[in-house]
Amino acid sequence: MPEGPELHLASLYVNSMCEGVVFSGPVRKSEVSKNPDVPFTSEAYRITATSRGKEVKLTLTPIKKDEPKRRMKTGQAEQPIDIVFRFGMSGYFRFTREDELPKHAHLCFYSKEKPSRVLSFVDTRRFGSWEPNGTWQPNRGPCVLFEYKKFRENVVSNVSDRAFDRPICEVLLNQKYFNGIGNYLRAEILFRSNIPPFVSARAVLEGLDSDDSCENENPLKKETDTKKQMKHEMSDLLRLCHAVPLEVVNLGGKGYDPTKKEYSDFEAWLQCYCVDGMKSLQDHNGRTIWFRGDPGPMSPKAKKWAKKVNDHDYTDKKKVKMRSSSRHLHNSVYLSSVSFHQVAKRKREAKVKKTVIKQEGVTKTPKNEKDARLKEAESKRRKPAKTHEVNTPQRETRSSARRRKTSSVEATAGVAMSKNKNVLSTGEE
Repeated sequence: MPEGPELHLASLYVNSMCEGVVFSGPVRKSEVSKNPDVPFTSEAYRITATSRGKEVKLTLTPIKKDEPKRRMKTGQAEQPIDIVFRFGMSGYFRFTREDELPKHAHLCFYSKEKPSRVLSFVDTRRFGSWEPNGTWQPNRGPCVLFEYKKFRENVVSNVSDRAFDRPICEVLLNQKYFNGIGNYLRAEILFRSNIPPFVSARAVLEGLDSDDSCENENPLKKETDTKKQMKHEMSDLLRLCHAVPLEVVNLGGKGYDPTKKEYSDFEAWLQCYCVDGMKSLQDHNGRTIWFRGDPGPMSPKAKKWAKKVNDHDYTDKKKVKMRSSSRHLHNSVYLSSVSFHQVAKRKREAKVKKTVIKQEGVTKTPKNEKDARLKEAESKRRKPAKTHEVNTPQRETRSSARRRKTSSVEATAGVAMSKNKNVLSTGEE
């Protein structure tokens, strides 16, 4: 993501490429861009650029001629217009011929010459934006590059603000106080100052003065500097917020060259960001911070480690707490087990009820069959004569069969009794 130095180099690129070039006609926007149209047109105008933190301002200035009436009739602009750009993740400027216009050029300024050349704002991801008749955003602080004195005073006078309760690596991305600092710059600044990324920002900045004793000196140190001066520089984080971005600017076009896209010198300049051997963590905003050594007490990893250490603390106080917690845990486990058995019992009863209901549903006959059987029973009751005639013989046969059985039984019993009498009589005789 372009940061303060890249946006300043972009403004230098526009000024160098557009110097002496006369532009003409309207400013054209691509169809896919959701940014606003630029209500500007002129027969001849020039373009200049300035930067402040993470913003670039293009100024379109019409070239004055001795034809004011004609300009009024055609509706052309008489006053300059400012367009403020914010690059987002991938924005940059290109100056090419019209037939070499980049694919993702979303705002174009055409020169008056033939064949015309085009200054275009290119943004592949379309996270960038522009604002016609815009101004610097009021919620952004002074620029760390070109408003160093104001930047320093703004930070030192607001150290008591709640924003500085957070880790220093997260506060460095707050554009209200550090306008122009981004992800790679914060890593390089903290690395050179030997400050862990996850320490309190207030603890780091609280002892600094609003006036820098080395403000009038060259912030970029050379080999002839003394060790004392180097120590002073490394101990002052705000001074590094000004000096480190200037180093990137001094790389020149090697740090920002959209035509060649050569970044080997910039990669060689990096000491910490995406460098082998360095550690990385995600801060509380999800941004990756590169560092060396201990991350600091406010890191997410350090908090997890502190919890693990506290779990293995076996002091007397900790033992008492552990006993009380174990009792509470035992009670909760017992209650949970009782409730578990109750729930299991209820589930079993519910299953039994469901099975009974299913069996009843299977044995039960449908309503239509019940109705049919009831009708048949009623019809049989209404016709007693026929039913008696049919049923009486069967009843008679059954009763007669019963009588025959009883008579046969009685007969056999009588025979047996008579035999016994005979036996007894013979014995007595």
